[in-house]
Amino acid sequence: MDKISRADALKGLIVLPVLAAAVAGTAGQADAGSKAQFKYQNKPKGSAKCSNCRFYRAPKSGKGNGACSLVSGSISPNGWCIAWAKK
Repeated sequence: MDKISRADALKGLIVLPVLAAAVAGTAGQADAGSKAQFKYQNKPKGSAKCSNCRFYRAPKSGKGNGACSLVSGSISPNGWCIAWAKK
């Protein structure tokens, strides 16, 4: 049986999460969940709202609704869901 060096083990521990993140980052809108699944609402929850969430993608025009990396459909910049995470 071959022995695995400490360096090889550490490389594996670093490479696997980076690879997983890269694969997850390539997931498109088709892989997004439903608004119901994420309990999306069109109003903010306190100061938490889609426009200051790390998953929100503003519209190219800068006006109107945008999109989300996790929730499918049109997303209000003033909306909120349970996946909200500060930018």
